[in-house]
Amino acid sequence: MTSQESDVKQNSASSKTWQNLRENLFLVVIALILAFLIRTYIAEPRYIPSDSMVPTLHEGDRLVVEKVSYHFNQPHFGDIVVFTPPPELQRRGYPKDQAFIKRIIGQPGDSIKVTENQVYVNGQPLQENYLKDTYIQQDPRQLFNQTQVPPDKFFVMGDNRNDSNDSRYWGFLPSQNIIGRAVFRFFPFNRIGLV
Repeated sequence: MTSQESDVKQNSASSKTWQNLRENLFLVVIALILAFLIRTYIAEPRYIPSDSMVPTLHEGDRLVVEKVSYHFNQPHFGDIVVFTPPPELQRRGYPKDQAFIKRIIGQPGDSIKVTENQVYVNGQPLQENYLKDTYIQQDPRQLFNQTQVPPDKFFVMGDNRNDSNDSRYWGFLPSQNIIGRAVFRFFPFNRIGLV
């Protein structure tokens, strides 16, 4: 083999290596862009930082939060939503990028009242089979005088009513603060399933 043939073979191998490297780099960039778009607009993973949703969700649970459905329909009663702190919580020092998770109890136009460990929606006692068995003790702050949910806002509560910083304390949740709806628990593995 002449030195000229050897140089051509070496250049060809170098060119092929560079082409493979560019293709792989292109695939990585595409994967990162897709991951960003999916996380931003379709779904994202979240973890539960507190016991406010016990027994439905536990501290440390990992969830998938879907973001698409609320672009077409408003949230429904009973949906478990992830949201950024409304203005009152931000005034109390919560950073605006911190996420909260609660259950929707009241929709726009609903009348809400909380008294004697009972939630009333539009004058009817709410049957809540997802709650902890009992309240530990009645806390006067848990009372909520009858109030109508304003347009474009929601009344949310944690399932663990004795340990939940929710609408009883800071008011109604503006719809624009809702990130998405919790739909699937993927960790811990022994409790994988729909939420």
